Amino acid sequence: QVQLVESGGGLVQAGGSLRVSCAASGFRVSDEIMAWYRQAPGEQRELVASLTTIDTTGYASSVKGRFSISRDNAKNTVYLQMNSLKPEDTAVYYCNRLWPNYGWGQGAQVTVSS
Repeated sequence: QVQLVESGGGLVQAGGSLRVSCAASGFRVSDEIMAWYRQAPGEQRELVASLTTIDTTGYASSVKGRFSISRDNAKNTVYLQMNSLKPEDTAVYYCNRLWPNYGWGQGAQVTVSS
């Protein structure tokens, strides 16, 4: 059974850094194109970053140069390192297979204060 468990969110001041993690079970993250999404209050969920099976990365223009997606195959975990955070990065962050999505985890709340 597939399970995605996000962790590592929190409250940080603008300009700070956070790393969120996503522990996966029921499949291997190395076999899938993995992605991080986020959903701000009142907004639709949006794609933030992706990582292919051959380590090619892609980023939304709003986070390019500030965020970095990676994975640890031994831990079956995907990470999102977020630097130079802005208040507009405030959202719940979710990881998932790019497409088709598995069931969603609970997400990790990231709040950036100005």
